[in-house]
Amino acid sequence: MSRSPKVQSALEKAGVKIAEHRLENGMQVLLLERHLDPVVSVMLWYRVGARNETEKEAGVSHFLEHMMFKGASRFGKGMVDRVTTTLGGTNNAFTSADHTAYWFEFASDRWEAALEIEADRMQQLLLDQAEFEAEKQVVLEELSQGEDDPWRVLSQEVQAAVFPRHPYQRPVIGFTETLKALSVDEMRAYYRRFYHPGNAILVISGDLEAARALELAQRHFGQIPAGMDYAQADAFRTRPQAPRGEQRLTIRWDDEARRLCIAWPGAAVGTDEDCLLDLVSTVLSGGRLSRLYRRLVIEEQLATSISTHNDARVEGGSFWIFAECAQGKDPARLEQVLFEEIERLAKDGPDAKELARAKHIIAAGEAHDAETVSDLAEDIGEFAIDGDWRIALTTLERIQSAKAPAVAALTRKLLGPEHRVVGWCLPKKETKPAKTGQRAGKTARRAAKAARRPSKKAQRSPRTRKVRA
Repeated sequence: MSRSPKVQSALEKAGVKIAEHRLENGMQVLLLERHLDPVVSVMLWYRVGARNETEKEAGVSHFLEHMMFKGASRFGKGMVDRVTTTLGGTNNAFTSADHTAYWFEFASDRWEAALEIEADRMQQLLLDQAEFEAEKQVVLEELSQGEDDPWRVLSQEVQAAVFPRHPYQRPVIGFTETLKALSVDEMRAYYRRFYHPGNAILVISGDLEAARALELAQRHFGQIPAGMDYAQADAFRTRPQAPRGEQRLTIRWDDEARRLCIAWPGAAVGTDEDCLLDLVSTVLSGGRLSRLYRRLVIEEQLATSISTHNDARVEGGSFWIFAECAQGKDPARLEQVLFEEIERLAKDGPDAKELARAKHIIAAGEAHDAETVSDLAEDIGEFAIDGDWRIALTTLERIQSAKAPAVAALTRKLLGPEHRVVGWCLPKKETKPAKTGQRAGKTARRAAKAARRPSKKAQRSPRTRKVRA
């Protein structure tokens, strides 16, 4: 076992001690010691998500997440929730394009149960045929429910156009046809490829004693074989390619709303561009005083809602704008004014007051993200699995030091017309469509069946799109 050099940070100054260890089988262990409350959160992260799936495996990562609660060698069907409830704890899981995570929260005198459960299902998942078929119907129902959400359908079609020829174009939940065709043997092979210590990071956060926590991690996970290294396979996958020229698409819905969804290729997790896009997002739509809300909703009353979203990912993310056109207003005018504001930001950057306000909002969001031990484990763990946990210690400092010219330059570089995808959802009975152009292809139309509108975590845009169990 080895321990990394200690990194001083604002978190540590606030009473959080962070230490990193690596077991001999390659498993990374992060210990986040904070004694404010008698609570411990345990999160186990796997470096596998929709990005790692082949086209015919679309949805298997999320489906496998469900099956991790359906029984392993020691903790059989229903026992994970039963043990959690008996001990007064909580648990959940989520899957994204880049990773899958499982978490527990217990009182600080009983959290070892989480390690016992995770070690059991890391190596001895049952994947019973009957349970597999029953849970497949649950996932298919979850997928079908998304087909009734116009925002989900629209955003997934836009997403498919933003990421041509890359797994990011596919929804995390997959497609009906791929899920129906998936066999339990195929899932078992996928599980064996990715669910092992060498592809996992264990994060233990809260009221713990570090030496004891490391001893327990070694006891429960240290003897599990490291597993095969599939990381090299990523090197052969096509990297995301930016759309060539503006693309436009229109879908129809059986209601009166007119919805606008725009996306550009964005930034990779933890880069300086990721930090700057958080500032761009906050300047544009962070609260009632933001540029887009003030002009589109308050002043010209062209929209009833407006939001932006910086979705950074491992291999390059995307930047989103969502707006709903006010009744009786011209969608073309809404779009025109929106792009005027982006062009103005690209030309002049934010003024001093805007920039200071945006930094204050992001700092408040960062504080909120570390409010509980589970929030802390998720924030540190997500950076760790997608890049390096130390990024979490420098992100706020980089944002606070950003200057207006850098914000303007990035806006010019990434949010111009040449790479954007503009999607409209219009009423079925409306005969005049939005301005037309190149339309997304067959893959995008199929992907629209299982889309998900990106969510927003506090004021800092989330790095992943999550589908929770």
